[in-house]
Amino acid sequence: MYVPPHFAETRPDVIRQLIEEFPLGSLVTNGSNGLDANVIPFELAEMTGGSGSLRGLLRGHIARANPLWQDVADGSDVLVVFRARDSYVSPNWYPSKHETHRLVPTWNYQVVNVHGRIRFIDDEKFLRAVVGRLTRAHERRAEGERGWRMADAPADYIASMLAAIVGVEIVFERVVAKSKLSQNREDRDRLAAADTLEMRGLAEMAQSMRDA
Repeated sequence: MYVPPHFAETRPDVIRQLIEEFPLGSLVTNGSNGLDANVIPFELAEMTGGSGSLRGLLRGHIARANPLWQDVADGSDVLVVFRARDSYVSPNWYPSKHETHRLVPTWNYQVVNVHGRIRFIDDEKFLRAVVGRLTRAHERRAEGERGWRMADAPADYIASMLAAIVGVEIVFERVVAKSKLSQNREDRDRLAAADTLEMRGLAEMAQSMRDA
């Protein structure tokens, strides 16, 4: 990924937050049938290290019917793309545009690319643990304390569902993250654009631009 220095996201806490807040990653592989991409909700099981040296572990699962786990060999290099918030930015939102008119539209966004090695795990105990943690995390966000639990469904039904999936584990040692949030503009332009986005209902994107 092309990352100009002023857009490089190197803050480990921000990178962790982006992965955990936007866990639906695009898993890019190059197996015996060529390039492929699968969208999978991931658990960030581990992440350690500082700026430029982050390493860790992602876990998830895919359908057993998905040929990915037979097409890609254990230990293969893979890429997981976590695309966070994004927004179009009009030059009209920049105060300096009305003075110089030397501006063009752009698109702001945040993205995290995780490079690692994959393995597939066909083990009921592993799958039950991963599904349980993913369920608790996302049900809590969606439903609070009233969230659905695996125990709410009959045991034989859960067992059949677990038999229909295969575990995915990715060990990563390289993370490239980018926060393109108008840092290349004057502060007055960046903040004015953030204000406009907030007025249009994109408060979180606006705050990210203010924090850039």
